[in-house]
Amino acid sequence: MLALFVMFYSWIAHNFSSDILKTMAIKAILFDLGGVLLRTADFTPRDRLAARLGMNRHDLEEFVFGKESGEMAQRGAITARQHWHNLRQALDYSPEALQSLLEEFFGSDVLDESLLDYVRKLHLTYKTGLLSNAWDDLHQVIAEKWHFEDAFDDIVISAEVKLVKPDPGIFQLAVERLGVEARQAIFVDDTQRNVFGAEAAGLIGIQFHSPGQLRYDLELLLDGNKR
Repeated sequence: MLALFVMFYSWIAHNFSSDILKTMAIKAILFDLGGVLLRTADFTPRDRLAARLGMNRHDLEEFVFGKESGEMAQRGAITARQHWHNLRQALDYSPEALQSLLEEFFGSDVLDESLLDYVRKLHLTYKTGLLSNAWDDLHQVIAEKWHFEDAFDDIVISAEVKLVKPDPGIFQLAVERLGVEARQAIFVDDTQRNVFGAEAAGLIGIQFHSPGQLRYDLELLLDGNKR
């Protein structure tokens, strides 16, 4: 009788632990775009531009990305076109002058092709997703300029889903669209509050500092996932 109990207990323990491991196993990795895959290689042009406008770089970046207009565009409350119109009015610029300003502002932004190739490699084994606070024209820019759709199973853009990081709802939506549970997913972002938002939603968070650091931290998690 004791032997049967031990065998039954061992069977329960083995199958229960297997189910837990299957549930907790990492199945998906989500990446932020700006600050992770797309980064500013040289801030000197932005510093010069900010000085001409009587700002510092932080104020200039807040002017372009943030403030009421930029935040509304990220939430999908207004279009990217409307946001650029608002900036042009605030500066009293012509359309051509604003276009020149934006070309100078974004001119040193570089897509990390090596890191994208690493994402493509991960995509062979794991589901991959892009999760970005961005305006409604991002899909068009990806399709016409960057051409990296093949690296991801899904792309979630805040303006399209009307949710903005670090709202836990956008992370929940992202993992649902990938068909995994939150605890089966890793999220990579350069901004600490967004990492905290992901962790609050149940994901595993990694804050990006450099490509080498990211690969090291990811491989530690993924190696542990394989054991």
